[in-house]
Amino acid sequence: MAIRSIACCTDFSDNAHLAVDAAVDMAARYRAKLFIVHVLPPLVNPLTMDSGWVPPEAPRDSVILKIEEEMQTRYGAQIPHEVDYELVVRDGHVSSEILEFIRVQKIDLIVTGAYGLSGMGLVLFGSVAKRVAQKAACSVMIVRGD
Repeated sequence: MAIRSIACCTDFSDNAHLAVDAAVDMAARYRAKLFIVHVLPPLVNPLTMDSGWVPPEAPRDSVILKIEEEMQTRYGAQIPHEVDYELVVRDGHVSSEILEFIRVQKIDLIVTGAYGLSGMGLVLFGSVAKRVAQKAACSVMIVRGD
């Protein structure tokens, strides 16, 4: 299997950091282009769903800018100069956005943490890693912590 492009999904959790470390190492070894991807999920507030009121989305642009800055701070500094990489922030349904990104970019390997959200977030949104592993057209590497 030729690995020319790797997408690593992050939600800034501890497992995501382990996945980024593994993806950076693999990108260096295979001389592959690395995409570190974060998806800002849609705003869902169970308290407002019945009323029909939808919160304004205008501040999302500033949230996306802050996420881009955080990704550069956390990940950009740790990536060796010889690794070709791109930090990507998408907005939408997390697993759908990831699957669309890997399809469009023709990604050869996805690296993701085993889990990120916990508690109610996991109940509401399900496991992104599970959905991506089931539906991706490429190989998926799931990184687990201790």
